[in-house]
Amino acid sequence: MTERTTSGSEPTPISIALLLLRIAAGAMMMVHGGSKLSGWGEMSADFPDPLGVGHATSLALAIFGELVCAAALIPGVLTRLAAIPYTFTMVVAGVIVHAEDPWSRKELAMLYLVCGLVIAIAGPGRFSIDAQLAPKLKWGKYLVS
Repeated sequence: MTERTTSGSEPTPISIALLLLRIAAGAMMMVHGGSKLSGWGEMSADFPDPLGVGHATSLALAIFGELVCAAALIPGVLTRLAAIPYTFTMVVAGVIVHAEDPWSRKELAMLYLVCGLVIAIAGPGRFSIDAQLAPKLKWGKYLVS
């Protein structure tokens, strides 16, 4: 078994798996964020506000996590940084907003949460923009290690 290095040079199967995970989790999540963005007018007044920041702000934060951060995951741009709000949004949805709901209602949020955690822990893999930028940046090792 080949160990992962700190330079973003994972074995090819691991990098392919991370690429597929980023594309799938990012693209599917973007559907949710896009529907929230297109429904802003109808949703902003009564969107759940579990953090007490206001309905419109909660919706904006959900859109940021589900659309902007998910879009960044796909090509692997600031992947670990993008995975934080992506995952946090799913923690809020699955653990707070749907806390009293049956598992079938919160299952999807929990699945996305796990995808976000895996991406945050494993990093983007070598088939990412981060891996291409890392050698050129003084702090680049934090992008991929």
